[in-house]
Amino acid sequence: MKSSAKNIKIASVDDLFKTDESREDDVKERVQEIALSELHPFKNHPFKVLDDERMMETVESVQQYGVLVPIIARPLSEGGYEIVSGHRRHRASELAGKESIPVIVRELDDDEAVLLMVDSNLQRETILPSEKAFAFKMKLEAMKHQGSRGDLTSGQVGPKLRSDEIVAAEAGESRKQVQRYIRLTELIPPLLDMVDEKKVAFNPAYELSFLKPEEQQMLIETMDYEQTSPSLSQAQRLKQFSQEGRLTEDSMLAIMSEEKKPPQDRVMLTSDVLRQYFPKDYTPKKMEETIILLLEQWKQRRLQ
Repeated sequence: MKSSAKNIKIASVDDLFKTDESREDDVKERVQEIALSELHPFKNHPFKVLDDERMMETVESVQQYGVLVPIIARPLSEGGYEIVSGHRRHRASELAGKESIPVIVRELDDDEAVLLMVDSNLQRETILPSEKAFAFKMKLEAMKHQGSRGDLTSGQVGPKLRSDEIVAAEAGESRKQVQRYIRLTELIPPLLDMVDEKKVAFNPAYELSFLKPEEQQMLIETMDYEQTSPSLSQAQRLKQFSQEGRLTEDSMLAIMSEEKKPPQDRVMLTSDVLRQYFPKDYTPKKMEETIILLLEQWKQRRLQ
């Protein structure tokens, strides 16, 4: 009778000492190829996925090398998976004509998913004000749901930290600045878009967030009519009028139609003015160098 020893599979030392829990973790963290159609964006994802120049560079990389870093997703009860980290890689794969993408499937509750999603995206170089605003808000709410964290409340690290202090510390911002960003979520979408597009500065935007939604809409119409955006002092007065119940269409127009005083220590020369004195092929840098040279010559003549 032939021996069947060759069919016996001997477990490795690592396998022998693994717990059931660690074996389950191995399965969870295994990289899987999952169809793009089975992956869905994170609910209320605060970070914009744009088909811009950087996206096109990512698409070229995916076409040439594939997706080198797996995305992270969690299973959905109704089927499919929710992307937690990797929305840009997913979109680049779609544009590159791929059918699937490498995925690490991880079991996460809602709060754990929010924290991972926010923290993985806050590492990006360029983040819009609106993205920070909603990301900070979602992370703060998730941390409050989770309750106090033992690793930040033990006697070895001092007194218990507030949730917004933890969010600020991990983001490299002050607690006050985090709260100011979160306040921007009170802006109506068209006005918040203007903040992202730098048509409205951050500090005035914070003050404008205290206006009622209908007042913010009226402001957008006034800004379009006056072809201007509010300065900080104008935004503060709009806020004051709103809180006093005196912000009407007429009072808003009066505030917004005020002529802004230019800074006293700054001389502004537009490119249209300067261009008439320089050849067409002069770059802004060359124009600046020429102006400095001419000013130096003028200075020397004055001193003679």
